[in-house]
Amino acid sequence: MERILILGASGFIGNAIYKELCSYFDTHGTYCTDSRALEKNHQFHQYDMETDSLDLLLYNLKPSIIISAVRGSFEAQIALHYSVISYILTHPCKLIFLSSANVFDAFTNYPSYEYDKTLSQSIYGRFKIKIENALLRLPNDKYNILRLPMVFGQGSPRLNEIKTLIDLGEAIEVFPNVVINVTEISKITQQIHYIVNRKLQGVFHLGSSDLVHQKDFVEDICEILGYDNPLFKNVYDSNNDRYLAVLPKDNLLPTNLQISVQEVVEASLKK
Repeated sequence: MERILILGASGFIGNAIYKELCSYFDTHGTYCTDSRALEKNHQFHQYDMETDSLDLLLYNLKPSIIISAVRGSFEAQIALHYSVISYILTHPCKLIFLSSANVFDAFTNYPSYEYDKTLSQSIYGRFKIKIENALLRLPNDKYNILRLPMVFGQGSPRLNEIKTLIDLGEAIEVFPNVVINVTEISKITQQIHYIVNRKLQGVFHLGSSDLVHQKDFVEDICEILGYDNPLFKNVYDSNNDRYLAVLPKDNLLPTNLQISVQEVVEASLKK
């Protein structure tokens, strides 16, 4: 049985991955902030990447797959991923790295595909590219790069933020000229489960197979949640449509693991 270690398993995405995989694999996770509930779960290990070394945990667990869903200081994350890369090069282990559509945020005229050149104007995007580039130098069986667009679904921070702003009577910032694709949390966890099961290699774009203007999408979310006339603040950062979308082309998953924008909207209501 595969032993999987999820870095950042107390976060929204990491915890959802843990819940998806824990019945099928010997799944372990790290958490940073003190938590009585997680302390009682012997599959969870407290780890602070700013102060702790991961070496002892890796030595004790000997995972065959490490999934990185960790958040926090970019510098600490880069050091952490370099130490993970050293480990997987000398052990029978691979890294599944959750990356972002932001690795393409400097290319705005068209959507991006798996093996397009990355280029970012944002600190966040450049940080993701730095780790991606280190992984792309490894043998193919040692890594997956999974690029995610904005993640929605029940309980997602982005959905909660929209609800909070509306409840406070504050305006939601929307971008009428930005064309995106999106996804939702339960589909991501199913996709990762499939990639692990099938031992797939390479780079995957885990976004919806269709595109939408960001403002239209947020309006649809508000409508399905039952909000009438929420306040919007339109932000125009260009005169033309600007793309921030990661579409799959080379590494397509089966149809039942693909998702549409409409399904992402509807997932906002799922319990």
